[in-house]
Amino acid sequence: MRKIQILDSTLRDGAQSDGISFSLNDKINIIKSLDDMGIDFIECGNPASNPKDRELFDYINKTGFQLKNSKLTAFGSTRRKNTLVSEDPGCKALLAAGTPVVSIFGKSSLFHVKKILHTSDEENLKIIETTCRFFKDHGKMVIYDAEQFFDGYLHDPEYAVKTLLAAKNGGASSITLCDTNGGTLPDQIYSICSGVLPYLEGTPFGIHTHNDCGLAIANSIMAVDAGASQVQGTFVGFGERTGNANLSAIIPILQIKRGYMCIPPGSMENLTSTARKIAEISNVSLDRNMPFVGRNAFAHKAGMHADGVLKDRSAFEHIPPSSIGNKRRILVSEMAGKSSVLHKVRKIYPDLSKDSPVLDQIVTKLKEKEQLGYQYEGAEGSFELLVRKAVEGPAPSFKLLDYIVVDELSSNDKSTSTAIVKLSINDVANISIAKGDGPVNSLDNSLRKALSDFYPCLSTVRLIDYKVRVTDSGSSTAAVVRVFITSTDGDDVWTTVGISHDIIKASWFALADSVEYKLLSSH
Repeated sequence: MRKIQILDSTLRDGAQSDGISFSLNDKINIIKSLDDMGIDFIECGNPASNPKDRELFDYINKTGFQLKNSKLTAFGSTRRKNTLVSEDPGCKALLAAGTPVVSIFGKSSLFHVKKILHTSDEENLKIIETTCRFFKDHGKMVIYDAEQFFDGYLHDPEYAVKTLLAAKNGGASSITLCDTNGGTLPDQIYSICSGVLPYLEGTPFGIHTHNDCGLAIANSIMAVDAGASQVQGTFVGFGERTGNANLSAIIPILQIKRGYMCIPPGSMENLTSTARKIAEISNVSLDRNMPFVGRNAFAHKAGMHADGVLKDRSAFEHIPPSSIGNKRRILVSEMAGKSSVLHKVRKIYPDLSKDSPVLDQIVTKLKEKEQLGYQYEGAEGSFELLVRKAVEGPAPSFKLLDYIVVDELSSNDKSTSTAIVKLSINDVANISIAKGDGPVNSLDNSLRKALSDFYPCLSTVRLIDYKVRVTDSGSSTAAVVRVFITSTDGDDVWTTVGISHDIIKASWFALADSVEYKLLSSH
């Protein structure tokens, strides 16, 4: 099994993504997560670029922060033209970072040498070689990143190769070929990497790709096939512009499908949880459709697919979900057959027979509700209520008699909402009034206020997410809306759904389901 080193740049290239801003604590937690996965190199930022990056390196040096598997890496540029490396502010900051590894980037494109650096081609080669040698002489492992390499090679291959040889002569431990603009195609990546390999004469090379053409993963795989022994990227793919190569997809492709060794075998089962943790720390939503680690990566909706995968996993799954820590999801919908619905129902009622007339009732009811616009794929709480009512009969804990919601906007632009809810609880009418930040919040507060004396378990329940979807945009403001509400009691998390032409009424249906779910699950 050929070893492929992994360099994660979430804290450097990933931090350049729109909307990403890491605190010191965020960075430490991401480093620990990547270290637990066995990532070889963690690029922590550029100590010369901003105080926030220097803060991390200062913290690491002051606390003696230790890792089990990974090597911390500081990132920076080659020296400026007409400047000694030892006197260059960026290089001095990079040395002071104290990491065992440094990533140095330099220019491989004559266009950039002339138009960006405003220097000669020979001076650029000296800049690269002397910078690499400086850090090599100071005991650092040097990873040289050949910026704009593929564009430079396509323009002038001879000069692009000379820049690599300058880094090699300066003592670089490995050389990274960077598709900085993200415009190179997989066949070009393979051809160029194969052509460069003989010139490096044993010095390992890596690949750094961007996703501007949606090819960052494919380009990384092609580079490895051509001889690359290091892959750079970010763990969940975010980064400059359209993002970097997504390591959470590249790692299992290389290790499970290609037979390379990227991370310790026991770490692979933590791939999904690590991706979701890093996304959560980064305050980004992990794409549900992301390969391998997405929520929908092993989700089956069509009745034929669901039935097939339950009989034999390999019928519609390219790998076992558990191998990378993900889970199979059988979705219930108007497309679902009895087998897939039974699979879901048996999580609630394990002994229910496939020949039970109740199962037929559930499938019929499910399709009737979805015809009206209900969707249970992301509303497991409402689905469980539907099943329980079919099996055990309706047993509502409360009944809505009436509600009024008043939304007010004051002269200082502050809005308040008041909800008056009239319920029948154990055949006794109960009226409650509560305020909230908006009509849904006030309805929620009023509902739980009315029920709290009867059902103390509701005191721990809170709403954590609220989504609205228009199911028929052609009807404009008269369209049916679908409301999803996600609630938690601190331990369990569940989602419920409501449908109506009236957004407040749809919200009420979802709220009522949320409360009923909690009451049923507490028995």
